[in-house]
Amino acid sequence: MEADTKFEEQNTTRSQRLPISTPPFSLRQLKKAVPPHCFKRSLLRSFSYVLYDLTLVSLFYYIVTSCFHLIPHPLSYIAWPVYWILQGCTLTGVWVIAHECGHHAFSDYQLVDDVLGLVLHSALLVPYFSWKYSHRRHHSNTGSMERDEVFVPKPKTKIPWYNKYFNNPPGRLISIIFTLTLGWPLYLAFNVSGRPYDRFACHYDPYGPIFSHRETVQIFISDFGILATTSVLYRLAMAKGSCWLVCVYGVPLLITNGFLVLITYLQHTHPSLPHYDAAEWDWLRGALSTVDRDYGVLNKVFHNITDTHVVHHLFSTMPHYNAMEATKAVKPILGDYYGFDGTPIYKALWREAKECLYVEPDDEDAPNSKSVYWYRNKF
Repeated sequence: MEADTKFEEQNTTRSQRLPISTPPFSLRQLKKAVPPHCFKRSLLRSFSYVLYDLTLVSLFYYIVTSCFHLIPHPLSYIAWPVYWILQGCTLTGVWVIAHECGHHAFSDYQLVDDVLGLVLHSALLVPYFSWKYSHRRHHSNTGSMERDEVFVPKPKTKIPWYNKYFNNPPGRLISIIFTLTLGWPLYLAFNVSGRPYDRFACHYDPYGPIFSHRETVQIFISDFGILATTSVLYRLAMAKGSCWLVCVYGVPLLITNGFLVLITYLQHTHPSLPHYDAAEWDWLRGALSTVDRDYGVLNKVFHNITDTHVVHHLFSTMPHYNAMEATKAVKPILGDYYGFDGTPIYKALWREAKECLYVEPDDEDAPNSKSVYWYRNKF
């Protein structure tokens, strides 16, 4: 509760940053504090969440296709946005289940996880294996300025010159809208906001620098999944019209993608979070350089990926339905190393977009201070 209060009131002052010293606990000690059953994966229970989400998706689809034509015209302007939001939120839950498959947290059977993850992510136009491997490397290098895969903040010297012209309310709003709508496809296709490589990087390129040679075949399988889904969508557009496809599938997917970017951005962007260069980085401090958030009722809809992200980085193969219990178990040990911010999400998004523009080390002579980077916003 003390950690919750601290982060709810958090601002950018140095005293309220996460500690950067070597933690007085080890990963083994944290694991011992978690009840052993939290690490057990139940195939039946995991599938129950898939069934629940897909039932809701089917129900919303049925209502739209069977009932919406009966709604008087003026009311349809309300009915459609309600459907888009409900379906978009539910599909975000489906996305989270597929993400869990990529971590081998869904079941004890790797084949089951990969087949289900491939089907669910492909249906949402996500290249399953491609993202699985890049995301795994993100977990292996979180908080590293050189090796983290995504949401890698730039030093001030590498910020484009035109960014300062967006450092105002209208520019900030444009930047947020652009990020939430186009951020995910741009990351997949062009590695925007991802780790810099010495040549073009793309999640659809089996021979790209993101992947190793032994992963090539699986990247082709991911691409085939995307092509299969695209083919189905094309046939639906030909049969029912492109407008129908956009309204029934396209807009909810846009909302799902927006939530995905919002969730991951706010998990890894906060004035209290440090980033480390190679001289100072280690895995445990990097894994703790993230923050849990509170999305209210959406925490459950999103299978608690929002408010158990710290534990997820510590134990990524743990199923989501045990993560809340695990979080409560490790919080007393983590102490000040546990990051939580209960700021309402819309306020947090605006604040982080305003305050977290680039990173720089502190201008002081403390040991290793030049290897630890903090968010700044002054041009």
